[in-house]
Amino acid sequence: MAVIMSAMWLGLGVRVRASTRVAKSSTLALRPFAPTTPTPTSTIIAAGNIGRSCTRTRSRSRSRRLGIGDSYSESAAAKVNGCRSRSFSSGVAAVTANRRSDSHSHSHSNSNSASATHFVLFAPPNLSSNFYTPSRPKSTMAFSYPETRRDDSIVDIYHDIKIQDPYRWLEDPEADETKKFVDLQNSVTTPYINQCAFKSDINERLTELWNYQKYSCPSKRGDRYFFYKNTGLQNQSVLYVQDSLDGEARIFLDPNVLSEDGTVAISVTAFSEDGNTFAYGLSESGSDWIKIHFKDVNTGKNYPEVLEKIKFSGLSWSKDNKGVFYSRYPEQTGKTDGSETDPNKDHKLYYHFLNTPQSEDVLVVEFPDEPNWRMYFFREAEVSDCGKYLIVGTAKDCRFNLLFFADLSLTPVISGKLKLTQVVFKFEGDFEYITNEGSNCVFRTNKDAPNYRLINIDLSKPEEENWTVLVPEHELNVLDWVGCVNNDRLIIHYIKDVKSVLQIHDLLTGDLIKTLPLDVGTVTGFSGKKKQTEMFYKFVSFLTPGVIYHYDFTKSDEPKIFRQVTVTGFDSSVYESNQVFYSSKDGTKIPMFIVSKKGLKLDGNNPVLLYGYGGFNYSLQPAFGVTRLMFIQHLNGVVAIPNIRGGGEYGKKWHNGGRLQHKQNVFDDFQAAAEYLVANKYSKSNLITIQGASNGGLLVAACINQRPDLFGAAIAQVGVLDMLRFHKFTIGQAWVSDYGCSDNKEEFDALIKYSPLHNVRKLDTPDCIQYPATLVLTADHDDRVVPLHSLKFIAQLQYNARKSTCQKNPLFARIETNAGHGAGKPTAKVIEENTDVLCFMVQSMGLSFVK
Repeated sequence: MAVIMSAMWLGLGVRVRASTRVAKSSTLALRPFAPTTPTPTSTIIAAGNIGRSCTRTRSRSRSRRLGIGDSYSESAAAKVNGCRSRSFSSGVAAVTANRRSDSHSHSHSNSNSASATHFVLFAPPNLSSNFYTPSRPKSTMAFSYPETRRDDSIVDIYHDIKIQDPYRWLEDPEADETKKFVDLQNSVTTPYINQCAFKSDINERLTELWNYQKYSCPSKRGDRYFFYKNTGLQNQSVLYVQDSLDGEARIFLDPNVLSEDGTVAISVTAFSEDGNTFAYGLSESGSDWIKIHFKDVNTGKNYPEVLEKIKFSGLSWSKDNKGVFYSRYPEQTGKTDGSETDPNKDHKLYYHFLNTPQSEDVLVVEFPDEPNWRMYFFREAEVSDCGKYLIVGTAKDCRFNLLFFADLSLTPVISGKLKLTQVVFKFEGDFEYITNEGSNCVFRTNKDAPNYRLINIDLSKPEEENWTVLVPEHELNVLDWVGCVNNDRLIIHYIKDVKSVLQIHDLLTGDLIKTLPLDVGTVTGFSGKKKQTEMFYKFVSFLTPGVIYHYDFTKSDEPKIFRQVTVTGFDSSVYESNQVFYSSKDGTKIPMFIVSKKGLKLDGNNPVLLYGYGGFNYSLQPAFGVTRLMFIQHLNGVVAIPNIRGGGEYGKKWHNGGRLQHKQNVFDDFQAAAEYLVANKYSKSNLITIQGASNGGLLVAACINQRPDLFGAAIAQVGVLDMLRFHKFTIGQAWVSDYGCSDNKEEFDALIKYSPLHNVRKLDTPDCIQYPATLVLTADHDDRVVPLHSLKFIAQLQYNARKSTCQKNPLFARIETNAGHGAGKPTAKVIEENTDVLCFMVQSMGLSFVK
């Protein structure tokens, strides 16, 4: 089974995705992942936020970290296509041009370009005077930003509308001019952050809090147990092995010795059925590209072969232990180190025989007529528990998948393409293989069940009319993931009002056997296999750093605490977390967690960190994070996490309510959360910092365009910000399921209304409303949400600011080197980045650090 790891952006304690079973991870990896960086609670970090390079969003669009040795590192790519008809009047930077430059224009419509109309960009929506405070503190000086070249001759035509793109040249990461731009941006940002009088205090305390032991659930493979452990400040978690649960733990694989700066990370892993061979992927500098190695478990030595140029792949061993199925893209010209921007196409499935060179790998599945289809994670290829079937799933974006299978018993020696039988013919639901008894397979699906259910599909008669329901859809709760242990027990994880519920069901009847006791929080890890009689699961909450439970079906009817994580100097009794429900603009009730010190004074003077995501069917459940706790403890802050639409907290309807033409609901929900915090005296607008990553970076950028008066500071990390061109780079085409595509007129009409790059406000208006202090973060090896989004956005923000006397708050960018979308980021870089983010907040809002 899988070890489910929680992914938290910058250790803020927000679980952006969940996993379900071993060797089955969702398409999350391809989305713009909401936030994905190593966190203190995950021993191994699965990647995530957009990037969620999202090839497709697993039944619940989540990225999962599956079991020890059966794990997938993903980044979620998330997108947002919000859209609601609003009229905007000014502001978008790249807007209309009086004439078209034939040498640079690109036609996006069948109409004659000569008839293209000039497009006057939207003006910001009407601002609510109730939340605009003209007297809010402002910086005493405007900032001097680097002069950035504009090329106003670059004009694209979308459906007869001309759109300028003056910073198109920033899309080339290898250009000397782009590299100079990056250096200049960091040269103005770094001094500002370094001026923070409390920087050393913040860094020292953050390092102190981060320095606690973190563990994953143990996973049994063969006769041994494996688990990940981080002693506290190690850049990467270390994989340990022990012969029994009370035996001595020995280092099995330590990625920290593979690079000096800790930027080589373990990604996808899988043990052979007999537990004697370990296949593991390594990524460098946060890139989605990996190299797969093979280790002899008994000797500790690596096999000679290395599989290269692999991206968005899982690993599934054939039950004879001879080799693995994996997927890869064709040979690619140019760089494949995470700094390239070329789109990924023609994903193919291969079989690798152990102890042979990659050149001899066998192509077993391809779809040459569908270059955008991807096979990965559980949808890629998974050998059934019995070993007879290869389950193959394909997806073209971040929603829904087709389903095929091959009978491996008909091919004793894999030497060519496998004969596939198609089971699902339309992209109209998620189908995730769970287990099987003979030809009868159990799948988790949301087809005709928005909150998911379990169905039986008999592969001897796979037609839909023969499908039967095993566990019906729950009316309110979302069936989030499923494992199978002890031969006939299903472990089902539900999400009930954003909180975890864990149940044991009968595999044959689907009947509920028992509900396991849980506090308010989240199950972030799970391990167990069908043939095993024991399982482990890990529970966390905002105030619980981690409790790992062991359930042995042969010895007890109740789980026992196996390991409890503690943080030195952390007293949970000082804090409290509450869940409230507030009304969004259209009256929809939105849940929100609020975490603070006990006895908080509701006088409107508390700094607030408001974190959101809202996309790709991801659910933000409670999770532990030391950065968040430090903000509460030492900056007297309040952390608020609204579960806005676009996520998966309430199933398909919640997701659909925040995608495509409904994307504006996501921004409205987030802005309504800030309004609730102000109206209920938690804070006031100039003390609210909003933060989001990947798809959440889009959320933050769109909200400061629409309601700059509502926030004091904004942290937009690795965001999808050019909504007209995102689909042209790396895995961006997969995100059209959430965002739509500018090639489609109806979807273009929605995208252009909120695309952050195209709705940057003019600042020389009579009301003189300025942007909040804004920090845009990206990384040079982010091949999920490529850096060009952030670079073009900050260039346009600063261009408008230079022409205005109103903008006094800083508008900066922090561009990291040797880092990617977030997955596998070394602890040292995470602490450094969190330090800078907190210092930016302190500097821009005049906060004090209280020891």
